[in-house]
Amino acid sequence: MRAFHTLLRALAWISAFLFILAGCMLTYEVTARYLFVAPTIWAAELSQLCLIWGTMIAMPWLLKTNRHIAVDAMTERLGQSAKRLCATLAMIVIGVFSAIVAWKGGGIFLDSFERGRTTGSMLDLPTWVSELAIPVGFSLLFVQAVILMVKAIKGTAEESRSVT
Repeated sequence: MRAFHTLLRALAWISAFLFILAGCMLTYEVTARYLFVAPTIWAAELSQLCLIWGTMIAMPWLLKTNRHIAVDAMTERLGQSAKRLCATLAMIVIGVFSAIVAWKGGGIFLDSFERGRTTGSMLDLPTWVSELAIPVGFSLLFVQAVILMVKAIKGTAEESRSVT
């Protein structure tokens, strides 16, 4: 499990880098387009790719560190056993949803890969490059949800959800 969490931390840093890279590409595109009247054919599409991958690979780390949006006005008033039950149920829902999205996304990725689909833009990238982010990200999210579900059942979830 330690290796998995090390992987998640590395992916979170890669995700942060991808977001910075996307911002730089879009800044360059806006500058080139409006200041020099010389738009690029690559900046918008590659920045979109960075945003897709960055979002998908950051999800499991965000779940691990409790950084997802959570409305806890009601659950904070519950006792420990009820909080554990809510946490367990939430991780089950996240796990089931993640498994379904990873499965369906994997099918879409394979179909695009086999058919050789491209984006149809001037850059004409293969669509599977962006579509692969969905099964990868949601598979990792599924694994993290299972880990947190087990910890919630055992009652060890709270102390494990730190920023590390």
